[in-house]
Amino acid sequence: MPITALYAALLAPLFIFLSIRVIGLRRSARVALGPGEDRRLLRAMRVHANFAEYAPFALLLLALAESLALPVWLLHGAGAALVLGRAVHAYGVSQEPEQINIRVTGMVLTFTVIGTLAASCLIGALTRIAVV
Repeated sequence: MPITALYAALLAPLFIFLSIRVIGLRRSARVALGPGEDRRLLRAMRVHANFAEYAPFALLLLALAESLALPVWLLHGAGAALVLGRAVHAYGVSQEPEQINIRVTGMVLTFTVIGTLAASCLIGALTRIAVV
């Protein structure tokens, strides 16, 4: 699945960056678990967690869509929108004060990708089941 591999590889550096940022803030705040009293750490933790909550599911749907041999343009469009959506969301939520319009744009892109891929997988799967 080279298309899914491409977008997973593009998302990996953002995941690593978000992880390292949380680790650095934990060290500076001397907090081993949870956010302690540090609001910056709490914000960084939520940005990281949000990425970890949405990106894997979207990548799973992308992989399933690719396995169903759905159109390449759909796969690349979804992959690119996912990368953009996750990056935009992470940036918007990371800002203090939070940039709500940027955050919403990131979530809209992510939800659009998940919804489009889910519908595409459903149609692709039903088409193949009906043929068999």
